Amino acid sequence: MAHRYKVREIAQQSGLSEATVDRVLHNRPGVRENTVAEVNQAIADLDKQRAQLRLNGRRYLIDVVMQTPRRFSDAFRAAVEAELPAFAPAMLRARFHLWESGSTAQMVEALGRIRGSHGVVLKAQDDPAVAEAVDRLVDSGVPVVTYTTDVPSSARCGYVGIDNHGAGVTAAYLVQQWLGEAPADVLITLSRTVFRGEGEREVGFRSALRNCGRTIVEVSDSDGIDATNERLVLDALAANPGVQAVYSVGGGNVATVAAFEKIGRDCKVFIAHDLDADNRRLLRDGRISAVLHNDLRADARLALRLILQERGALPVEPVRPVPIQVVTPYNLPVHP
Repeated sequence: MAHRYKVREIAQQSGLSEATVDRVLHNRPGVRENTVAEVNQAIADLDKQRAQLRLNGRRYLIDVVMQTPRRFSDAFRAAVEAELPAFAPAMLRARFHLWESGSTAQMVEALGRIRGSHGVVLKAQDDPAVAEAVDRLVDSGVPVVTYTTDVPSSARCGYVGIDNHGAGVTAAYLVQQWLGEAPADVLITLSRTVFRGEGEREVGFRSALRNCGRTIVEVSDSDGIDATNERLVLDALAANPGVQAVYSVGGGNVATVAAFEKIGRDCKVFIAHDLDADNRRLLRDGRISAVLHNDLRADARLALRLILQERGALPVEPVRPVPIQVVTPYNLPVHP
């Protein structure tokens, strides 16, 4: 069977004889496992070297387009900028198009203005107009990777982020464990229902708490902005005196904590997402219980890699789900 490298190349790389390499490639009997491992490692090394040659001297301009609270976009921007040098000898630069609240039309317009890009990392509404804008970019030769929330009907080349449904189920498990037999209701806060990732978290959370006897009270359309979120949460708490727990899907946690404190109500458990500066401080101070987090630098690295793979600059590697980390005040990472 033909191989992408000549037997002679693999033999030189591995230090084995050509006859031994040939036996491994053709799955012939009588070859030791460590010999097979040596050949596979040699092939992996050749792949890396080929990728380095393809990357050498190349310049790529990546656009990051996100509608999200500033505390999250600041954290992800820092993660992207920290990962750009890791793709040397290629030179990657990033442009950032970031805003906190806006319409679908604003997102479509922003995508339509992109010129000279080699790829887009996108956090956007799951809307047909957005999907069409993504398709237009892809048709023009610009690969798009969706981040944290997907637009699956589009021609995007991949999605990077946690299993959002699984995150919601995890949050429900933690809430139940903390509340125990206490007859408390739960507040769930979302930034906007148009983000698919948030909807998947909510569905997972509700499904896991079904038949538990707790009322789930929803607050949405705050865009994760503290001032708006505090007003909405205060109204929800006033109307629902049994609420004593929170699952924050969309952020604005400083405001949610402030709302509980303002009316003097105890919050027995508070589950949030992402280790931004606000959540780190709230977690250290014991004002929230746990944060469901994933490594933003690993996310940035994977998103950039998917774009370079799509452009043929790197070998294709399988995309693995991003693991969810349950962070408490006692295992808070030193660095973001």
